[in-house]
Amino acid sequence: MTNISIADLRQNYTLAGLTEADAASNPFKQFQVWFSEAVAAQLPEPNAMTLATIAPGGRPSARMVLLKDFDEKGFTFYTNYGSAKGKHLSETPWAALVFWWAELERQVRIEGRVEKVSPQESDEYFCSRPETSQLGAWASNQSQVIESREVLEKQFTQLKEKYTGQAIPRPPHWGGFRVIPDVIEFWQGRPSRLHDRLCYRLLEDGFWHIERLSP
Repeated sequence: MTNISIADLRQNYTLAGLTEADAASNPFKQFQVWFSEAVAAQLPEPNAMTLATIAPGGRPSARMVLLKDFDEKGFTFYTNYGSAKGKHLSETPWAALVFWWAELERQVRIEGRVEKVSPQESDEYFCSRPETSQLGAWASNQSQVIESREVLEKQFTQLKEKYTGQAIPRPPHWGGFRVIPDVIEFWQGRPSRLHDRLCYRLLEDGFWHIERLSP
């Protein structure tokens, strides 16, 4: 066991604030500002996000994935549709995302329904991936039990030989999901734990309502 006192681990946040006057009226524009600042700050993998899904029986499940596109339609990532998260989303198409940019003392929470992106969008992104990543999508039966690491590497080598000198097609079991938000919350760390939390909620008329939440 560690001798470190976990209860005493804390940091006072002092970098910035987030006021209603400074925030964009559209949450996608506000996300663009913060995401651009995370990229400009050269944070490691600023597009890394926690994806939370709902497993059968209502049990929550979470893991890290990479954001690959976003616009006013939603936030898109790609995966094996037969993976645990793929099955969860096919059965219960609702999800939550969390971005944590520690160096900027910022967090973004996103909640909404989920849909598969079009086959054309999945094809376009798949073709932009490095060849090794394309082969990996074929070689890995994501979330399935395998006998050993050697089995996975053997599958990869066989596929590499199979597709030498030719284009690698997108596997039918691989593609994108889009999280279509109805709630987006921006959290900015502040001193004394009096953090700024601005929550955007999508109204029935299509407009976004901004409200400040107590930290």
